[in-house]
Amino acid sequence: MTGNGRATVLVVDDEAAVAEGHAAQLSDEYEARVAIGGHEALSAMNDGIDVVLLDRRMPDLDGEAVLERLREGGYDCRVAMLTGVDPDFDIIDMGFDDYLKKPVSADALNETVGGLLRRSRYDTRLRRYFSLASKVAVLETEHDRAELAAEPDYVELCERLAELRAELDDTLDELSTRDGYAVAAGGSSG
Repeated sequence: MTGNGRATVLVVDDEAAVAEGHAAQLSDEYEARVAIGGHEALSAMNDGIDVVLLDRRMPDLDGEAVLERLREGGYDCRVAMLTGVDPDFDIIDMGFDDYLKKPVSADALNETVGGLLRRSRYDTRLRRYFSLASKVAVLETEHDRAELAAEPDYVELCERLAELRAELDDTLDELSTRDGYAVAAGGSSG
């Protein structure tokens, strides 16, 4: 976050008008910065960036390569792919936190950034859970049940998601018991 308490969002696209338009849509709530292309995105990165909105197809350095370098560089930012590319099974192994297909409304953009910032407050397992759940949701939107059931990577993804959910439930139960928190399904207790 910046010194003024606002989260910093880096909008990356190879089309300046698109990047600047998205940044303008975010500027009321966030400090929005723009990078034109993958190389400029990497040059603009620092530990003060909270969220990156990353185009997937860029001619100089594509979004997948930028994402890989961000993760290798140890940047602790949330990344949403913001792209016109239809999601397919190749997204399973990508290290992004959310996936938005263009065109995206200002409301959806702001909701996504807000959601990514909320997620960043949770522990590593919960962030991983949201990332996997997002991938399952995207794939279920784009493919029918028979195709999904026949895809081993999708089946494994669902199994990993279920295992992680069980771990999170166990942790919540442990915290509730040990620390005296009362947790009721669907709302507050009492």
